[in-house]
Amino acid sequence: MSTRILVVDDEKMIRWSLRTRLEQAGYSVEEAETGEAALAAAGRETPDLVLLDIRLPDVSGEEVLKSLRAAAPDVPVVMMTAHASVEGAVAAIKQGAYDYLVKPFEVSDLLLTVGRALDASTLRREVSRQREQDRREFGVGNLVAESPAMKEVARMIRRVAQSEATTILLLGESGVGKGLVARALHCEGRSADRPFLNVTCTAIPETLLESELFGHERGAFTDARAQKKGLFELADGGTVFLDEIGDLSANLQAKLLRILEEKIFRRVGGTRDIQVAVRIIAATNKDLDAEVEAGHFRRDLYYRLKVIPIFIPPLRQRTEDVEPLARRFLLHFNGEFKKSVGGFTPAAREALVAYPWPGNVRELRNAIERAVLLGDGDVLDVADLPLEIRGGHVPATPGEDARAGFRLPAKGVVLEEVEKDLVRQALARANGNRARAARLLGINRAQIRYRIEKFALEVPSARDEAEESTPA
Repeated sequence: MSTRILVVDDEKMIRWSLRTRLEQAGYSVEEAETGEAALAAAGRETPDLVLLDIRLPDVSGEEVLKSLRAAAPDVPVVMMTAHASVEGAVAAIKQGAYDYLVKPFEVSDLLLTVGRALDASTLRREVSRQREQDRREFGVGNLVAESPAMKEVARMIRRVAQSEATTILLLGESGVGKGLVARALHCEGRSADRPFLNVTCTAIPETLLESELFGHERGAFTDARAQKKGLFELADGGTVFLDEIGDLSANLQAKLLRILEEKIFRRVGGTRDIQVAVRIIAATNKDLDAEVEAGHFRRDLYYRLKVIPIFIPPLRQRTEDVEPLARRFLLHFNGEFKKSVGGFTPAAREALVAYPWPGNVRELRNAIERAVLLGDGDVLDVADLPLEIRGGHVPATPGEDARAGFRLPAKGVVLEEVEKDLVRQALARANGNRARAARLLGINRAQIRYRIEKFALEVPSARDEAEESTPA
C-alpha cells in the first residue's frame, strides 16, 4: 500500500501541481480545499503526511494543525506559506508542525522535505512500538508481585520511575531480581525511549572498567588507537545500571561521585569536561553500612546513592511469589524446549514453597529449567526437582529396597527438625568437614552453610579447605 499524502490548499492549480509531482514520486494523494474538508478526509482515513496551507478560506491552518495534532499526533504536518506569513509557519512548528515550505518552492525541496518528514514519522512509530514492547516485557506489570513485600516494591517502582530522581539504590541478596527492577524503573520512566545500559562492575577488570564507563581519548593508553565514548556518554538522556557497585574501586568511586553531584566527567586521557543527563541505578548485595564502617566504600558516595533506596526481599520472605514464578518459568521453558508440561503435582508445589531458596529467584529459575528439560511426564512431580528441594527424599523404584526412601511416621514429623537432624548427622559423619557433609546430602557448600546458620548448629573443628578436594 502506497504512502498517503493529504494536500490542503484553496488554490486548485497548486493542488493539481502538488498531486502530479507527488504521484510521479510514487505517493498516493488526496486533496482538500478547506480546513473542514481536510479534517473530514483525515477522519475517514488517517493520512501518512499532510501538506497544509497556512491560509484557508474557512479556518486558519494553525487551527487545522491543532485539530490534526489532537486526532493523530504521530502524523507529520508540513506547512505551506507565502513570504508574508513565514512567521506564522514558524509559530506552527512550535505547535507541532514538522517543517514548512515557502511558496513558490522547487520540486526537489518538496520531495526532500516530504521524505524527511516520513522518515522521522517512521522512526517515531518504531520507537513507540519498541517502548511499548519493552513495557510489556520489562515493565512493572511483568513483575510477579503476589506477596505484600513485592507489592510494595511495585508501588515504589511506579512512584520513583515517574519522579525526577536521578539516583536510585537497589538492595538485596544475589538472585532476587535487582536487574529486573532496574529495567522496570527505566521502562516506566519518562526516558523509556532512551538507552538503558547495564554494566556489572565485577565482570570487567578494573583497568578496563574506567574506560568502559567514561570512554577514552586516542592515545590515552597503549591500545587506545581511537577515541571511544563510554557508557555514561552513550546513555545520555537514559539510564545507566551499575550492578554490584559495592565492589567498585576507590578511584572509580570518586569519579562516580563527581558524576552524581555535578553531572560531568572526563574521558580517560581527556582534558575536556563532558556533561550528561542520565539516571543512575546502582545495585549491590553487600551491606554498604558495614562496607563504609570498614573503610571499603566512600561514606559520601553511599549517602549520595541512597537518596531513594529500594530493598528487594529474598524469596524465602515472599513465599506467595514462589508458585506464580514457577508457573512463569514453566511456560517459558516449555516454549524454549518445545515441551508441553501442564503444571505441578500438589507434592511438587508443596516442596517448592517449603524450600528456603538460598539462591533466590535465580535458583528457582534454574530448578524449573532443569526439571522441564529432564522431566518426561505431563506434569512435574517431586522426583523431577533437584535433590535439595525434595528434602532428600528419593522415591524407591521397583526392585529396590523400600527402606531406601524415608517413610513418613503415622503421627507425622516437623520437617525442619528432620532437616536439622540430617544436617547434624552429616556433619558428624564428615567430622565437621562442610564440603564432605554437603556431598553426603547432595547439596553444595553454600547450601549447607546456609542450613548451619539457619539452625545455629555447632560444627566439629575440621580442616575444610585442606580436605576440599579430597574425595569423600
